[in-house]
Amino acid sequence: MDNRARIIEVAVKLFASRGYDGVGVKELAEEAGVTKPTLYHYFGNKKGLLEELLAEKFSRINNLVKEATRYNHDLPFTLNRLVATYFNFARNNRIFYRMQLAMAFAPVDSESNKAVSKYIKEQYEMVEDLFIQAAEDHGNMKGRHQAYAATLLGMINTYIALSLRGDRELNDELLYQAVHQFMHGIYS
Repeated sequence: MDNRARIIEVAVKLFASRGYDGVGVKELAEEAGVTKPTLYHYFGNKKGLLEELLAEKFSRINNLVKEATRYNHDLPFTLNRLVATYFNFARNNRIFYRMQLAMAFAPVDSESNKAVSKYIKEQYEMVEDLFIQAAEDHGNMKGRHQAYAATLLGMINTYIALSLRGDRELNDELLYQAVHQFMHGIYS
């Protein structure tokens, strides 16, 4: 692993465990086994590190969400694919997922919340667009896309948060339950 990748990996772990504001550049450099000038060389400063870390990690999840929200006129299939995408990503990127959830709920004016918000908004807009498209097939859904996107993403992230705490397992049974629970409400 090169220095840049090691710094990012260490930053994810430290930011997830203590929060962005609770970690200093000196500690990041020491934990990564590099000097502060090396960290500054790659990222400019701590905020630059955060921005590059988020861009790198969110490019992966957001590309997966983009693919999963591609609507093929089969809403149950698309919802299953989308929830499975989130569950699989969270299972494989537990520390990052915990970190980004914490940043999403950090104070609105904090650097970490400002940095993560644009990526979360991008996901929300992709899910919202899915429901706009699905409303063409399901007239009773028209005009409800914002509420559906917020509700679905909220449910997904709650189940993932429960999993991160060890209270639930992100498995096929939970996937079925989550999608079924959500669809029951939107088809009524």
